[in-house]
Amino acid sequence: MNPSHPTPLHRELAGHISRLIHEDGLEPGDRLNENRLAERLGVSRTPVRAALRLLAGAGYVEHREGLGALLVTRPPAAEPEAAPGPDDDDALLARIASDRHQRRLAEFLSESEMMARYNLGRAAIRRALERLADLGVVERRLGYGWRFRDQGWDADAHHESYRFRMVIEPAAIREPGFRLDPAWAASMRERHQVFLDAPWSDASSIAFFEMNAAFHEGIAVASGNRYFVSAIQRQNRLRRLSNYDWTHGRGRVDVNCHEHMEMLDRLQAGDTELAALLMHRHLEVASRLSPSG
Repeated sequence: MNPSHPTPLHRELAGHISRLIHEDGLEPGDRLNENRLAERLGVSRTPVRAALRLLAGAGYVEHREGLGALLVTRPPAAEPEAAPGPDDDDALLARIASDRHQRRLAEFLSESEMMARYNLGRAAIRRALERLADLGVVERRLGYGWRFRDQGWDADAHHESYRFRMVIEPAAIREPGFRLDPAWAASMRERHQVFLDAPWSDASSIAFFEMNAAFHEGIAVASGNRYFVSAIQRQNRLRRLSNYDWTHGRGRVDVNCHEHMEMLDRLQAGDTELAALLMHRHLEVASRLSPSG
């Protein structure tokens, strides 16, 4: 590892090691044991060794034959890194979604493996995994690591999902107790207009799917039938990672937004039957897109 080109992971580990030096009250000449550091930091020895070399390059550590890494002088206490912005977090989720969808990520995963794969520190990886856990996409394993809850999203699952939704979502609109909350409808219009007006990037797929999911769940909520709501929530969870890996471009985003807003127009005009037909058509067209979206 060339210490003049450290990775984000190595920089973060060097900062953690610096804090441990201060917390443990280490003095010049004390040994920095790679195995113990790796155990305390929850990573393998390889990135710890790279972080120690980074500290050595700055003059805080030296390597001696037969002794390993020794502290030369205490580094300054590490300043906390600036918090990443939401676009950074969304971009990472989009990469995870793509890798899972393309079978580059297995069902079981560890934070250390993710840190190495995405060249990021533990804080960023854990934040992403905890966010996915809140969304029902991954879950913690007892004792160690994480697990994807889905079993993959292939063409069969894609088409079965849409066939199911073409039955229940128009039916939700036709429920006798259907009532659309005006405040919710106004909020949905505003959120859709933001996507119509804003530039598109790969990271936009995360917020776009969540808005899309909120629209379909909100329609189910308006039905007044808890079973429709539960079914749509489950469908949203199952298709979340596939849709985070958006491959259909800005054009399909615009079509989707306009179709949703047309349904809102019909619902607010009291024409629930036409809205139900529009929902069926909307889902039927979407079902013909590739499973990645």
